[in-house]
Order: sequence, then C-alpha cells, then structure tokens
Amino acid sequence: MSAEKVTTTEKTAIGVAHSKLILIGEHAVVHGQPAIAIPFPLIGVETAIEYVPGSIKLDSKFYHGPLDLAPESLQGIVECIKGTIEYLELPCQDLLIRINSSIPPGKGLGSSASVAISVIRSLFAYADMSYTDQELLDLANIAETVAHGSPSGLDTLTITSDLPVWFEREQPIDYIKPSDDFYFIVADSGRYGDTRSSVETVARLLKSAPKRIQRKLDRIGELTFQAKHALERASKQFLGQLLNEAQKELETLGVSDAGLNRLIHYARKEGALGAKLTGGGNGGCIIALAKDEVHSRQLAEKLKNYGAQAVWPLVLKKQG
Repeated sequence: MSAEKVTTTEKTAIGVAHSKLILIGEHAVVHGQPAIAIPFPLIGVETAIEYVPGSIKLDSKFYHGPLDLAPESLQGIVECIKGTIEYLELPCQDLLIRINSSIPPGKGLGSSASVAISVIRSLFAYADMSYTDQELLDLANIAETVAHGSPSGLDTLTITSDLPVWFEREQPIDYIKPSDDFYFIVADSGRYGDTRSSVETVARLLKSAPKRIQRKLDRIGELTFQAKHALERASKQFLGQLLNEAQKELETLGVSDAGLNRLIHYARKEGALGAKLTGGGNGGCIIALAKDEVHSRQLAEKLKNYGAQAVWPLVLKKQG
C-alpha cells in the first residue's frame, strides 16, 4: 500500500485517486477491441473516513445524510461501500464518509471509478489493512457495474496506474511508454454524457446491422494498434491523423453530437494535430493533440474562449 495514496491517523483515514481519460478505442473496447487510456492526475478524489457513532453517513457535493437514504444516482458508490465493508468484516455503522471530488461527473473522465477507488482505499486504511491491485479492481467493479451496466474494467485499471494503459478484454494488461512528450488539451463541452445509453446505442446498431457496425468497430481496433506504435515512436503527426479517423468512425456509430463536433472542428482549425471525443460521447469532453508546449497553452486558451466549460492541458511524459 503506497504511503502517498493512503494515509491514516487515529481519527481519520484518507484515500485518494486520480482521474482517467480514453485516448482511443471507446465503444470498440466493449466489443473485444483494444483501447488506450491515460491517467489524468490534474483532477481527482479524496475520501476521508471518521469514527462517528450511529448509522453510516455520507457527505459529498451531491448528498449529505444516511448511506441507506442516498439518491439513485449514488447507488453504485453505496453498493461499493457496503461491499467493501463486508469484505473487510467491519461493522456497518459508526462511520462518516466525506467524499471531495474535483472530477465533473458524466464527462467520460472516470468519475464513478475514481470515487470508488478513493473510498475503497480509505476503508482499507481505516481497517489498517493492505490491499492487492486485484482486490481494488474487484471492489471498484461493484460501483462500475451499477454505473455502466457492463464495464470493461478500463477505468479502474487506468485510475490505479501511472502509465498509459493498453487494454484488451481477457488479455494481460500492458503499459505504454511514450518515447516523447505529448501535449494534449482536454475540453469539457459543458453537457453531461451518458456512457450507459451510448453503449446501448452501439449494441443496438450492432444487432440491427452486424456486418457494417462490426467493420466500424474493427477499424477502431486497427487505429488503436497504430496509435500504440505512434506513442512509442514519437509520431505526433501520425497520432493526430489516427485520432481524427477514430472520431469519424465514432460519429458513424452515433455517439458524437453537434456540441462535441463543434469543439473538435474548432480545435483542428486552430492547429490541433488531431481531435476526437473522449469517453462515452453525446456530451462530455474532447481531447486534442497540440504541436508542442506553446501551442498547447494557446489552444487551451482559445478553446476556453470558444465556449468550453473547462479546459485542462495534459502532458503525457516521455518514459525511459
């Protein structure tokens, strides 16, 4: 258990988790194709647990009160808390759980998974127990299943990683080591996306036109393999082209929308090497690849002035 991720005192136990974003492979990953996701340390969650006699109480931006009376929107985290408490054989009482998150929900940035991992880490710290990566992932998956229906597991893996994650269902996890610094801009459209409904939309399309939609998903898979090579070989121009092509496929799957397309086209017009949605789509965020550090700052400012609700410049650092 990493000291920087979990600390505990006599009165309080704390667990933290950063966010994540998908670089390429959204939706196709649900149907067996690979995806690449990036840790997003600029925003995150801190959970603090205190001993307070009585029933378990939750204190968050969205709800303050008894755990059992939490609204439907928090059922994933409620089930995760209960599952972790049962796993740790703690009494289901006498806890005040304070969740402080800077991750906007419904934006494809792994909010539900980050909250779950932060809460699980804090509960393990409160119980003075260490955990394995697998325990963390299994328990976080309780919340993800409620939030997304059939989660790929990619969010939780990336939130517990410091490197970009190469993910394929039922395959060993791999990590990507970029051979140069890559400068990205993440821009929030200001509208909520619904990952579950977007995933269901693609599933319906696949059922109604299996050959045509499977070709789209296979193509996103091919682009994802090429993106891995682009990161490992510092091919920024090529990576930008791949992001643009992936966006084209996502549009044909019906998971982009006018608001996202508007931000994406503007980013390209202002010199982005590539831009696409990130996450479930139909709301949420876009990711754009800038030419360099200076261009990254300029592009971030322009996207904010253009109407993005929030903008985060993210540097994917060279490894080794």
